Amino acid sequence: MNKAEKRFDAAKWLVDNVIYVVLVLLVIGIIIASPDFLSITNFINILSQSSSRIIIALGVAGILITAGTDLSAGRLVGLAAVVSASMLQASDYAYKMYPNLAELPIIVPILIAMAVTGLFGALNGVIVSKFHVPPFIATLGMMIGVYGVTSIYFDRPPYGAQPIGGLSQSFTTFAQRGIPIGQYELPYLVIYAAIVSIIIWVIWNKTQLGKNMYAIGGNPEAAKVSGVNVARNIILIYLIAGLLYGFSGTLEAGRVGSATNNTGNMYELDAIAACVVGGVSLSGGIGTVPGVITGVLIFQIINYGLAFLGVSPYIQFIVKGAIIIVAVAFDMRKHAKKK
Repeated sequence: MNKAEKRFDAAKWLVDNVIYVVLVLLVIGIIIASPDFLSITNFINILSQSSSRIIIALGVAGILITAGTDLSAGRLVGLAAVVSASMLQASDYAYKMYPNLAELPIIVPILIAMAVTGLFGALNGVIVSKFHVPPFIATLGMMIGVYGVTSIYFDRPPYGAQPIGGLSQSFTTFAQRGIPIGQYELPYLVIYAAIVSIIIWVIWNKTQLGKNMYAIGGNPEAAKVSGVNVARNIILIYLIAGLLYGFSGTLEAGRVGSATNNTGNMYELDAIAACVVGGVSLSGGIGTVPGVITGVLIFQIINYGLAFLGVSPYIQFIVKGAIIIVAVAFDMRKHAKKK
């Protein structure tokens, strides 16, 4: 290989990975500006805040791999948060939504919330696959409709639209505590996210559904000719995404300690951006679980780092928007080159 070829390879690598280079430089800049950012406490906080986002992003990623999208993810997270929190309030809390409801085992409200969001997720899949509505429009309509459903449920008499708080001690422990490791704690949230990530990795890489998912995203017509039931598989992928949003929404309610009808707002855009940064192609057929996790962590490190430096939230929005545009632009460029 001559020197010209070596220079070409280096340039190609830089073009293919420019978003990672920029993000790494941004993180290095944060560390230089404030060396205190590099601490175990901050690292644990970042992992904890990333955990529910990873679960959401994995749901969104599966849909993106089928060449779809899901704008309703954040609102489904909010619906799950409100539903689960309403059933997990302490028995002695004065403003319980259900005053006569005894404290339930945590698993019951979690399963109920997941069933509700899973149903909406499957409905998204039916609208997309059976009625051939573009995923953007289908999930945009679902996003608006779910927000209405959540707001009706949330704005309950006699207290009106007040945050659902007073969560039971067992639930807050479930979402806020962790396993002691020396003077630190490994948050339970990180463990939940790790378990979900392993399950999704197995589905994507070791099951027929996973193989079909990549085939549909790569070439839906070829997949159909090969005997893949495209509609059924798309519905299943949207159903799984809905279940993940439900679990994540429950964890978010427990982590924050309350829930409102605006919980989860805009989470879907963060998830889509993290997926693209993590190598999931908006054109479909490409994406990995480690890549999605990496994308979420990168975004969370930047968000946490900028907040740690005291950067204005408005500037943070500008930075995040720029990252999304650059990530999508280079994703589309790479896809066009392959064509």
